[in-house]
Amino acid sequence: MSNPFFQFKQFTIRHDKCAMKVGTDGVLLGAWAGTESCNRILDIGTGTGLIALMLAQRSKAAIDAIDIDADACLQAQENAESSPFAGRIKIRHSALSDFAQAGTNLYDLIVSNPPYFADSLKCPDRKRNTARHTDTLTLEDLLQDSRRLLAPQGRIALILPYDQKERLADCIRTQNLFLLKETSVIPVPGAEPKRLLAELTAEPPASPVRSDRLAIEIARHQYTDEYVNLTKDFYLKM
Repeated sequence: MSNPFFQFKQFTIRHDKCAMKVGTDGVLLGAWAGTESCNRILDIGTGTGLIALMLAQRSKAAIDAIDIDADACLQAQENAESSPFAGRIKIRHSALSDFAQAGTNLYDLIVSNPPYFADSLKCPDRKRNTARHTDTLTLEDLLQDSRRLLAPQGRIALILPYDQKERLADCIRTQNLFLLKETSVIPVPGAEPKRLLAELTAEPPASPVRSDRLAIEIARHQYTDEYVNLTKDFYLKM
């Protein structure tokens, strides 16, 4: 049986009730998304609450975190309440479409590690399918509803499989959004990118798109300086 919790430097994530466990994707997004000038943040599909807690550690913002799965919300609530940031994080059991329709707040930063396995083989676990596949939240719907909740100078930050890059570009055009920065994530130097970190804005950027690459490991469990610098405030052994 896997460990029911994951210990970070400033908080603990329990993931025994949640379909999706702590993983590198969530850590990458939580460490990479820009938090400067953020007073209010929305985490869509919060799962364990990992990204919300990382952003709380990196900012003074008030954070709303939503998930369609009730057990995930209970888990995220447990993790938030046991953290030093409990007073700034609100967990809400809601689909994004309902939240956007009823929402009265606009957000300086909206983040999501979304369900992104389109047209792929599903596993028997219904909750894991909901967390991993696009049946309940397509990329198009995610960006459309996020744009409605975005403050005028706000940003949307996502992590996606790299093969979704062209689809993301199409969605950006459809929703009248603009790419502000992107990072291609590669497992080891010289490998093909596996993930794409992207930050979007509703206003044309004043400078060219910032584009770079991030390699995670040099060899098995031997991390690059870039990855260590990005995540060292969170991982215990970095």
